[in-house]
Amino acid sequence: TGFSTALSQTPSISSISLEGREDLQVNRLETQIWIKPDIEKTDVDFSEILNAIQEIAKDVNIFFDELEGVNSPSKDDDSLLHHGNLTSTSDDASRLEVVGEEVPDKNKANGLYFRDGKCRIDYILVYRKSNPQTEKREVFERNIRAEGLQMEKESSLTNSDIIFVKLHAPWEVLGKYAELMNVRMPFRRKIYYLHRRYKFMNRIEKQISRFRGWLPRKPMKLDKETLPDLEENDCYTAPFSQQRIHHFIIHNKDTFFNNATRSRIVHHILQRVKYEEGKNKIGLNRLLSNGSYEAAFPLHEGSYRSKNSIRTHGAENHRHLLYECWASWGVWYKYQPLDLVRRYFGEKIGLYFAWLGWYTGMLFPAAFIGLFVFLYGVTTLNHCQVSKEVCQATDIIMCPICDKYCPFMRLSDSCVYAKVTHLFDNGATVFFAVFMAVWATVFLEFWKRRRAVIAYDWDLIDWEEEEEEIRPQFEAKYSKKERMNPISGKPEPYQAFADKCSRLIVSASGIFFMICVVIAAVFGIVIYRVVTVSTFAAFKWALIRNNSQVATTGTAVCINFCIIMLLNVVTSQTALSFFTEQPRTESEWENSFTLKMFLFQFVNLNSSTFYIAFFLGRFTGHPGAYLRLINRWRLEECHPSGCLIDLCMQMGIIMVLKQTWNNFMELGYPLIQNWWTRRKLRQEYGTQRKTSFPQWEKDYNLQPMNAYGLFDEYLEMILQFGFTTIFVAAFPLAPLLALLNNIIEIRLDAYKFVTQWRRPLASRAKDIGIWYGILEGIGILSVITNAFVIAVTSDFIPRLVYAYKYGPCAGQGEAGQKCMVGYVNASLSVFLVSDFENRSEPTSNGSEFSGSPLKYCRYRDYRDPPHSPVPYGYTLQFWHVLAARLAFIIVFEHLVFCIKHLISYLIPDLPKDLRDRMRREKYLIQEMMYEAELERLQKERKERKKNGKSYHNEWP
Repeated sequence: TGFSTALSQTPSISSISLEGREDLQVNRLETQIWIKPDIEKTDVDFSEILNAIQEIAKDVNIFFDELEGVNSPSKDDDSLLHHGNLTSTSDDASRLEVVGEEVPDKNKANGLYFRDGKCRIDYILVYRKSNPQTEKREVFERNIRAEGLQMEKESSLTNSDIIFVKLHAPWEVLGKYAELMNVRMPFRRKIYYLHRRYKFMNRIEKQISRFRGWLPRKPMKLDKETLPDLEENDCYTAPFSQQRIHHFIIHNKDTFFNNATRSRIVHHILQRVKYEEGKNKIGLNRLLSNGSYEAAFPLHEGSYRSKNSIRTHGAENHRHLLYECWASWGVWYKYQPLDLVRRYFGEKIGLYFAWLGWYTGMLFPAAFIGLFVFLYGVTTLNHCQVSKEVCQATDIIMCPICDKYCPFMRLSDSCVYAKVTHLFDNGATVFFAVFMAVWATVFLEFWKRRRAVIAYDWDLIDWEEEEEEIRPQFEAKYSKKERMNPISGKPEPYQAFADKCSRLIVSASGIFFMICVVIAAVFGIVIYRVVTVSTFAAFKWALIRNNSQVATTGTAVCINFCIIMLLNVVTSQTALSFFTEQPRTESEWENSFTLKMFLFQFVNLNSSTFYIAFFLGRFTGHPGAYLRLINRWRLEECHPSGCLIDLCMQMGIIMVLKQTWNNFMELGYPLIQNWWTRRKLRQEYGTQRKTSFPQWEKDYNLQPMNAYGLFDEYLEMILQFGFTTIFVAAFPLAPLLALLNNIIEIRLDAYKFVTQWRRPLASRAKDIGIWYGILEGIGILSVITNAFVIAVTSDFIPRLVYAYKYGPCAGQGEAGQKCMVGYVNASLSVFLVSDFENRSEPTSNGSEFSGSPLKYCRYRDYRDPPHSPVPYGYTLQFWHVLAARLAFIIVFEHLVFCIKHLISYLIPDLPKDLRDRMRREKYLIQEMMYEAELERLQKERKERKKNGKSYHNEWP
């Protein structure tokens, strides 16, 4: 009463908010005073008022939260590592708030607040009482309280050994660290303006809008009524400052910082709290790694399901809204609510889904053109002269494709394979390869524009890496060496160049060793293919015996896929042991780790594909003089219809199997684990008890996000992008398969993040990081590989040379189907059967074809006949084809690279309207700053007048 009377007698107080009750039966008493001096109305010495308030505040009894009942640690124990800093759980003289309201029952019931129903849970730590790391944990928790965080503990309802530590950050702690972390918060609503339109343009727009009124509403757009008004996107933002707190839009201090930001601030504090004496004894991550804590995570905002419909009753929380508008399978065709994803999961995860959605949308034209190329091959199949000649070549006997057990075969036996080859290798293939190279450039350039718009809307334009915090591991390891930061001018830990180079060499050596293991695995697959083709040729079953080469390729691809997945698992388990570097910031660590792991994963996935595309059947020699592996095994030859069918099988099987396996591991595995956990809880405690679990218990039973963050998600899509572009000339249906997979992938990832995973920590990012540079590198590599696939792997160049130089239309400048008559016979060479080596001579003499032993057989090559002056020497046509292939590679690469650079030059990185909006915003902010400074100077001038002080005639 005396406190209120004293405040009422001070004429300089224009705004006071004070609430109180006489029966204060709560754990903590706080009094919050809002004092706003009005300089223009009174002349009072405010120092006397503040001294009076401080003396009155000494008489106010302050009670603190009971952390663990009787066993709660005392304040004296908090000084173990923070000497002189005895800040208790909620002891802050700057914040006095009388808590007299009744505890909300809803807040207590939903498991998102402390027992008092007032303090929202910002972070959860989990440990076991039986864990021996008790001392480290107690020291860590004392220092957490010393930082100002409030703490409350509860044991698990299912296991009394499990303890949940609930953490809450008061307003003062949030404000302090938000300023240190440069968290940008809204301070003024944006002012939108319309461009000046001419009357003619206004008339056109009215007619267009009238025409759109007749059409149905866009089905892919989300209903704006179901989405909340996200204030951050409609306000100018600035780094939070406690000194300028009156500039920010604060309707409610409890909701000013959203839940994702609060969790990020608490995590920042936990990463810098010591748990033991020593330079490396710091941070939550180390306690998680040594087992002191079992888990650490922010809470989801309640359940993602509701008994009531979202259309009639609205969303229960943001998690429920995300599930209904984003993760549900019923909205697979709608756009993603990226602003809501960013608010709930943070900018980094929001950017991933924005990029994934953009990539999926850009796949539509690529998939359409690829399907058109395939259908073009289907429609022109009956008119293809080459496949006709292969199917009609019953009198052409081909040489065996392996030693001894492989028989002679008619060329017409490969009729089906010749037709399948034409579906992928036809006249539209070159056009499609050029289109995909240009598409990759357009995709990246327009993604830069899209990213710029997102960065502006999410207020990431001015966010730089210099604002990023130093990694606690780096800070602890190099705390003794410091140097001045050239940006901030403050001392910071420094890593010597020699130490950085040595760690880089060790890390690169580990990755190089794993790449060598991959190459050794590919070498093993090559040996398997060489050995197995002879085994299948002598198989008892006629189906396998007659298709020995296809069976060899199919089984080799499946074994190769198993090896790929096995090496991926081994590498993911041992990746951190190879990675010995100590980058300065989290983004530098992620970029370095991503680059090295991507190199390994890319080589692991594509090494066998490169072998089939560019080495299979290229260095086999010829009948009678085969090249052998370790002077024992004869190298594998291509099918009589060409090597492209092997490459198509490799890409199709690997792509389908890998995407299916990834989708199962991403969603199926967490679903099975969570189902098993729910089943055990249902058996032990019943269905009703399970539904009454608090939110921290439910989230603990979910699966944690993988240790590498978004690395696996990005890696899967980037490897798919490589498959879609690098060998697309050999498999035009790759973009279509990628599109179908990505439509499912978006909802799978959304469902996984919302329902199956614990809520990941929200973090900021300006772009997709080093992945963009990797995408550019893949785009450049795709141009080179597609040039070699068309020139070397396919028969496009040999057919072109034959049509213009050796065919019926030679010298006429035509290259139609009629010009390809006789091409098959011209592409086959003759071999004398008696010239076979002893170890490669077939067991059959070929008498089943003509009734007498064969004298000659044919094989794919451009060589002279056996009775020529130089038996089996290269013909002139071989050199013409070789020269044409080299010329095509050079012309194709230069042409496509010129087109790519021209497109990159013509497409600006920033859209024009965005550039105008940014300039307009900069102008308005300067005006606001000018008005604020002018107002300050006017107040100072009036204060001088009232105080009777003399002053010079200064502006304004």
